[in-house]
Amino acid sequence: MEKIEGVLIDLDGTIWRGNELIPQADEAVAYLRSLGKRLVFVSNRGNWSRRMCHEQLRRFGIAVAEEEIILSSTVTAQFLRAHYPLCQVWTLGDEGLHEELQHYQVPLAPVPEEADFLVITLHETMTYRDLDLAFRAVHHGARMIATNIDKMFPNEHGNAIDVAGMVGAIEAATARKVEVVLGKPSCFMAEAALRQLKVPPDLCLVIGDSVQSDIRMGRMYGMKTALVLTGNTKRSQLDMLREKERPDYVIDSIYDIIGLGKGVMW
Repeated sequence: MEKIEGVLIDLDGTIWRGNELIPQADEAVAYLRSLGKRLVFVSNRGNWSRRMCHEQLRRFGIAVAEEEIILSSTVTAQFLRAHYPLCQVWTLGDEGLHEELQHYQVPLAPVPEEADFLVITLHETMTYRDLDLAFRAVHHGARMIATNIDKMFPNEHGNAIDVAGMVGAIEAATARKVEVVLGKPSCFMAEAALRQLKVPPDLCLVIGDSVQSDIRMGRMYGMKTALVLTGNTKRSQLDMLREKERPDYVIDSIYDIIGLGKGVMW
């Protein structure tokens, strides 16, 4: 840890599972702060706004500033505002995505037929009508953006279907494909986190539960990586990882970052 100045921390499966804090995750975050490390919480939670995420972290006793939170909904809103400032957007996702788009003043289409883009994210309250309205947007010419394409995420009940399920439904029905994916492991998420940290990649550590999103993003940018086993990845899967997927450290939970005494170095 002496060579690390910035830490990128995942949320689902790393800090919490659904509405349950992973044991002693709050202590691990406090420990990293006590060492003077710069922190940013980097999550593919595209159906939440930063305000919602900030409230959840504070409920769990984790002190954090809202600007230390980078969500795929945040990066999606920033991308649209920067590159398509006059576009109109329809969404397939929960209210948090709307909130983040509105924060960045991204215009929302009044009806799906007028949308330039359909933004797809996790939709935990989805109805048939929500799916049909999204279909109508693409059927009338809207291009598709996804906040991420993770297949599953961990909650208090185990693994739950993620954005890939919503994307698959619309792609199958329209024969159209998502053009841009903004979440981890994309450059958009990594660079947003690095801008916040103001730390070079080689002095950063990524802590997360997903090989495909967290570890891959860290490896592509030359960051150190620590895989936790409290989320999507189990120890039995480690021997099947390819060389470029292997983390620098494997630890039982984020609490073990304090000593790495229980970890396994590759």
